[in-house]
Amino acid sequence: MSLFLEDDTLEQVVGKDSPRESVNSLWVEKFRPVKLDDYIGNEDLKTKVKKWIETNDIPHLLFYGGPGTGKTTLAKLITKSIKCDVLYVNASSENKIDDVRIKVTNFASTLGFHELKVVILDEADYLTINAQAALRNLMETFSRSTRFILTCNFHERMLDAIISRCQTFPIYPPSKKDVAAKLIHILTTEKIKFDKEGIVSLVTAHYPDIRAVINTAQGGVINRTLVVSKDEILASDVKTKVVEFLKNPNKRDAFAGIRQLIADNSIRNFADFYSFLYEKVDEYAPNIPGLVIQALAESQAQDVQVADKEICFVSAIYKILHLK
Repeated sequence: MSLFLEDDTLEQVVGKDSPRESVNSLWVEKFRPVKLDDYIGNEDLKTKVKKWIETNDIPHLLFYGGPGTGKTTLAKLITKSIKCDVLYVNASSENKIDDVRIKVTNFASTLGFHELKVVILDEADYLTINAQAALRNLMETFSRSTRFILTCNFHERMLDAIISRCQTFPIYPPSKKDVAAKLIHILTTEKIKFDKEGIVSLVTAHYPDIRAVINTAQGGVINRTLVVSKDEILASDVKTKVVEFLKNPNKRDAFAGIRQLIADNSIRNFADFYSFLYEKVDEYAPNIPGLVIQALAESQAQDVQVADKEICFVSAIYKILHLK
């Protein structure tokens, strides 16, 4: 399962021969995959990764996708599976030109324990333009001995010169069924009591952010029992109700109902809604799924650029209703 809690600090790891880390009490860490076979989803990419591991060599890589879908997990899994020295930098906090130039140069230019070195630049879309320009030069200068793995939520924020130097792959989350199965495995292993309805509510409320599913589940354990909060159930119900409204042939009533539903529940983040509406498109728009998906894609792209995300989402609803 593609689960990993991104580290907010700079860490340098010396290959797979380094001592094992102590067991982490955080479930996202404790149950993260340690082998490629444990990583669920992105099967085509896994085939390529397997070949890289067998040859103990990788190209420059750029993984992009939503939060909590497994980008950093895969990057670290690769470096743990090959003989290499690793430098990890979280670019959301270390994103200036000196952060990149000094740390990466020092790491790439000094004698290491292995012939191959790998720099993981997590959340690379936070790098400044100047830092990206410096990174481009470093990728060329040290290409014989050092590889770069970049992860980002929005690869369009990266310079074309960076993208062109990498093999770029989208990272897709596993299916809801796989996420639910992983959560059940974790709860069973930890001997936590749970019910099916609670699992469904948690996964529906937070999918595709798998990290959020696991963290929320751990935070909801009381007396060795998973207790799902009303907010989680509500978030799940709201998405389902939006789909039900979209099935209403009366466009005016459907639009008014969805607007009121969003307002009543004070929703401010709609990333999960776009994914949910995409997943359910055949239920409320079986005759025009392509047009609806196009409308969702346009609104989702605008969502990251606007201040009031509610207006953007409601606009998408209006477009969808008038496509039907």
